[in-house]
Amino acid sequence: MEQLPTIAAPGVGERADAAADAACHLYDAVAPWSAVRPGGWSRTAAEDAADTIETTAHALAHLHPRAEVILAPVHAALADLRRQFALAPADRSTAEELPAAPRSVGNPRRTRRVRVVSPPLPRRPPSRRAS
Repeated sequence: MEQLPTIAAPGVGERADAAADAACHLYDAVAPWSAVRPGGWSRTAAEDAADTIETTAHALAHLHPRAEVILAPVHAALADLRRQFALAPADRSTAEELPAAPRSVGNPRRTRRVRVVSPPLPRRPPSRRAS
C-alpha cells in the first residue's frame, strides 16, 4: 500500500474536510425522512449530490495514475443512477482535462486476453471389471 504525504497542497485538506462535513450534514438531513417517507430528495438535490460525488471522484483521480481506473465504477454507478431517476447527465465541464471514460476498466488480467474454454466432455461411467 502506497503512503500519501502527511501534508496536503494548500487548501486541499480544508476543502476535503469541509466536503466530508457537508456529506455528513446531508446524510443527517435525509435519514429522518426515510423513516417517514422513502427518499426525501428533490430532483435538484439529487442532481447536486451526484455532481458533488462526480466532481470529488474527478479530484481524487489526480491522487495517483491508477486512481482514474479505480474510480471508474463510481462514475458508471452515478451514470446509471442518473438514468434510473431521469436526472440530467453529468456535466462534462467538471472534468475537462480528464477523459470521459478511463483508458481501461476492470482487472487488467481479465482484459488482456480471453481464453476460450470448450465445454467439458461427458464422463463415461466407470468400467466394471470382472474379478
